[in-house]
Amino acid sequence: MKVLFFIRSLEVGGSQRQLALLSEGLARRGHDVLAAVFYSGEEIELTPSQSAMRVVALGKSGRWNVVGPLSRLRRLMLAERPDVIYALLPMQTVLAALLRPRRLAARLVFGIRGSEVEADRYDALIALTYRLEARLARRADLIIANADAGRADAINRGFPSDRIAVIANGIDTAVMRPNADSGRQQRRGWGITDDAFVIGCVARLDPMKDHANFLAAAARFTAEDPTARFVCAGDGPPAYRAELVARGQSLGLADRVVWAGKITDVAAAYNAFDIATLPSAFGEGFPNVIGEAMACGTPVVATDVGDARAIVDELGEVVPPKRADLLCAGWQRLRQRVAQDASLHEAVRQAIIANYSVEAMLDRTENALSRIVVGS
Repeated sequence: MKVLFFIRSLEVGGSQRQLALLSEGLARRGHDVLAAVFYSGEEIELTPSQSAMRVVALGKSGRWNVVGPLSRLRRLMLAERPDVIYALLPMQTVLAALLRPRRLAARLVFGIRGSEVEADRYDALIALTYRLEARLARRADLIIANADAGRADAINRGFPSDRIAVIANGIDTAVMRPNADSGRQQRRGWGITDDAFVIGCVARLDPMKDHANFLAAAARFTAEDPTARFVCAGDGPPAYRAELVARGQSLGLADRVVWAGKITDVAAAYNAFDIATLPSAFGEGFPNVIGEAMACGTPVVATDVGDARAIVDELGEVVPPKRADLLCAGWQRLRQRVAQDASLHEAVRQAIIANYSVEAMLDRTENALSRIVVGS
């Protein structure tokens, strides 16, 4: 098959790492793979095998720079004549559905990566995009959700249930693995001592990730354990970042929280944490950070969003979203459990190896795409 992926960018992020794994795996299996991206810039660091993936930058320079990039995308579809156009995330699914040339036999795939998004927390264009995606979903030959929660939410939004397949993300456990040395080095880079108890969050700065809840829980936790340190790895709009930093300062956390910004070596970050946490309020599907942290042997406290509960299972803590008191209590329980059970680190890694391998994701994706191509 020839597969054309369409995504906003290859900047560091969970969906981007999944696309890189998927592209490399399909290419390794003999398929012709290319990715069209609106923006190029601070891209994920591809492995040598992934770097063979063809990437076509559409040259978008800003939100309202539209005509040129969309014309280039349509010309790319016609020139490459892919068997499958696989668009990820709402803006790209909507545009792919509207721009796919009628004379092109390519099958269209929508990639659904989240669930229960509170669109009213964002601007009008994003809210409109979510509504359009649901209206255009019947143009898709296949809809791939990365979580059961994503499938259920899509059906509630009006997507055709008979076209939705759930294919869980794959975690590259060869990259995401325990490495105490890299964890200690990362701590030193953040100015954190080896004896500190570190609770970390790897997530872009976005309302759905609910860093405000993370900070409120951190203030509670610090009141009982002043040796604790907290790390927020990820970035976002400068104004929102400034708002969060100010909130942390108002809670007395100025010297307790490290705002690490964008990081490229996320495995080192997970290894620097004693506990990884996902404080999201809404919008998650399969949260990669949970699987990646666990693959590194780092136990997780997560809010009950998306498929977090299924991934963490009994090996960590899952608490209701938007409840700082319960998030803090989850950290306290897991800290005690880590101190009492030295085998927990290996157990969380083995759970990811057993349930969320890259090869399983590749098998299911390859089979799903092959069926719609053969059926055409």
